[in-house]
Amino acid sequence: MSKVIIIGCGGVGTVVAHKCAQNPEVFSEIVIASRTKSKCDAVAKAICSPNVTTDRVDADSVDDLVALFRRHKPELVINVALPYQDLTIMDACLECGVNYLDTANYEPKDVAHFEYSWQWAYRERFEKAGLTAILGCGFDPGVSGVFTAYAAKHYFSEM
Repeated sequence: MSKVIIIGCGGVGTVVAHKCAQNPEVFSEIVIASRTKSKCDAVAKAICSPNVTTDRVDADSVDDLVALFRRHKPELVINVALPYQDLTIMDACLECGVNYLDTANYEPKDVAHFEYSWQWAYRERFEKAGLTAILGCGFDPGVSGVFTAYAAKHYFSEM
């Protein structure tokens, strides 16, 4: 069982929080954090579980994220915030030794430009820290499925 922080409380964040809460054997504690705490409180109330708490965070600020992570000590951060906030969240995860998962890929705030190169640049830092970073697991489900099938066939004896 592990503690998870979900960053972002829009439509996707709401679904993620509900899905995590349905699996208490995996997610023993859930913290929903966003810029607007009242939105997080409403989702937590709808879930109606003592395992779900809320907090406020500015995902544009590494310092704010680090303070959140140090306060709650999660094992995993699920990032469903805005795509231009991915790198600050990844930086905070590295600083605090927390595993990272997101559902989209980074894009600069003022330019619609989808690619993983910015996040892939973090690969060695996460590896050296002994942390996992899973990227784009919701944005590109088709290609994620292809990569998983390829890895299962060519690299793993079992999964």
